Amino acid sequence: MPTKDKIKIKRALISVSDKTGVVELAKKLDELDIEILSTGGTMKLLKKNKIPAISVSTFTGFPEIMDGRIKTLHPKIYAGILYRRDHPEDIEQLSKVDSKSIDLVVVNLYPFRETVVKSGATEEEAVENIDIGGPTMIRAAAKNFAGAAVVVDPKDYAELLAQLEEKNGATELSFRKMCSAKAFALTADYDAAISKYFSQSKVEPSVTFPKELKLSYDYKMDLRYGENPHQAGALYEDRSCQSPTLLRAQILAGKELSYNNYNDLAACLDLLLEFSEPFACVVKHTNPCGAAIGKTIADAYKAAFESDPLSAYGSIIGLNREVDQEVAHHLHETPFVECILAPSFKDDALKLLATKKARRLLALPELARGNVKGLAHYRFIQGGLLAQSADEAEVRANDLKIVTKTAPTKFEIADLLFGWRVVKHTKSNAIVLAKNGATVGIGMGQTSRVDSSFMAVKRAGDRAKGAVMASDAFFPMPDGLEVGINAGVTAVIQPGGSKGDEAVIAAADKANVAMVFTGIRHFKH
Repeated sequence: MPTKDKIKIKRALISVSDKTGVVELAKKLDELDIEILSTGGTMKLLKKNKIPAISVSTFTGFPEIMDGRIKTLHPKIYAGILYRRDHPEDIEQLSKVDSKSIDLVVVNLYPFRETVVKSGATEEEAVENIDIGGPTMIRAAAKNFAGAAVVVDPKDYAELLAQLEEKNGATELSFRKMCSAKAFALTADYDAAISKYFSQSKVEPSVTFPKELKLSYDYKMDLRYGENPHQAGALYEDRSCQSPTLLRAQILAGKELSYNNYNDLAACLDLLLEFSEPFACVVKHTNPCGAAIGKTIADAYKAAFESDPLSAYGSIIGLNREVDQEVAHHLHETPFVECILAPSFKDDALKLLATKKARRLLALPELARGNVKGLAHYRFIQGGLLAQSADEAEVRANDLKIVTKTAPTKFEIADLLFGWRVVKHTKSNAIVLAKNGATVGIGMGQTSRVDSSFMAVKRAGDRAKGAVMASDAFFPMPDGLEVGINAGVTAVIQPGGSKGDEAVIAAADKANVAMVFTGIRHFKH
C-alpha cells in the first residue's frame, strides 16, 4: 500500500535533555488535543507548567529502574512507534500487547560532548552521559517516517507546529522525511563522538590506530571566502574537542574572522599552549616571526615584537595572560594587527584596543589552563587522511646530551630550551636564534637547512652575537651550523643522529661553541 502523505498526530512522546522551547511546544500540542507521554526531568517541567502529561511508566506499566537507566526501553513504546499504519497485522499485534500509537517523538540526547569537553571531566561522567533510550527511540521513529514524525532539534519546533495547525493536526511526508534525515545524522554524530572519546581522543604512538575512523563535525558558518577570494570557505566544529579551541573563543571586537585568520590563529594557539610563564608571540602565515617570555606580559610582547617588526605587519598576536593597560598601549601602537588572542582583556585595555574597528579581539579563557595531552592530529589528502599522535615530547635540561668540549652555561641552557619550544612550531626546515628568552631571528619553510640558517641570521643582524641556535632537525653537514657560528652564535640545540654528526661536532669544537643533542626531531610540514 502507498505511504500516506498526511499522518494525524494523536499521541507524542517528549523526552529532552535540551529543554529549549519544550514548554511552549507542549502547550501547543495540548491545545491541539494531542496526548503527551514523558519521562524524568521533562515530565517534571511539564507538570510544573501545568501541562497534562502521562508518564512513560504509566503507559508501559513498568517502572523506571536503575536510576533511570531503563525507562523507555519497553516493547509498548517501540510497538507504538514502529508499527506500520497500513499493515492490519501490525495493528492487530499493537492491540494484543495493549499498546497505542505514538505518532510524534520529540527527543534530544544526553549532553555527552558537552560533558567531555569540561575541564576535569571524568570517564565515569562521560559514561553516565551516554544516552541509550534516546538514540533508540529516535532511530525507531526515523525508520518509520511513513507513520511517525521525529523531531530532534528545538529549531524545528516552529515548523512542526505550523504543520499541525495548517494540516488539522497532521504532518506531511516531506516534513517527516526531512526530520528523519536529520535524526539519523544526529545519532551517527553522537555515536562518532563517543567512539572518538574512547578510541581516538587519546592516541599514543604505541597504540594501534583503528581499522575504521569516523570523524564528525557540525557546520558552524560560511566564511567570506577561502584561502583566496576565488575559493569558497566554511567553518565546521568538533563539539567533542577537549582541548582549548578557537571555536569557543569570544570575539569581543572587530570584523568577522576569515579563513586565513582561523588558520593563523590555530598556529598561534598551539604556540601559546607550549608555555606556562608569561609569553607572547607574533604569528604570520602560521609561522612565528617573534616569540618571547618575560616577567610581565608587556615585557614578553615588547621582546616578541622586536624580534621581527617588519614581518609583524598584518600579523596575529597571541598572549597567554590577561591583556592589561600596559600591554594594551604597546599593542595599540603596533601597525596593522589582524587579530589579538588572549585569555581575557581588562575593561580599559579592551576599550583602547577596540578603537581600531578592523582589529579582531578574541578572548579564550580556557587558554590559561593549558593543553590537553594525547590528542590525535589529522591531515586530509586526496582520497584519504593521515593520522598521528600529537607532537608532545618534552625536553628538559637533564635530557640534553652535551656533545662538544665546551658545555653551555645555565643561561644558554635556558635560551636553548626556549628556542627548542619555539622551533617546534615553526615550519621545517626551521632555525630559531634566541637570546634572553626571546627570539631574535627565525628562518622557516626553506628547502635546505642552510637557507633557513641564512634567513635567521639575516633577520637577527647584530643580535645574533651571543645568541643560541635551535634547529628542528639534525644538521646533515656543518654548513648551516657555520652560518650561525660566523654570526656569533655561542650554543646550539639540535636532535643529532646524522651521518654527519662527527663533522658538525668538530666544527662546533673548532669555534668553541657548545652543542647539545635532544634525540628528538620536530618536523612541522
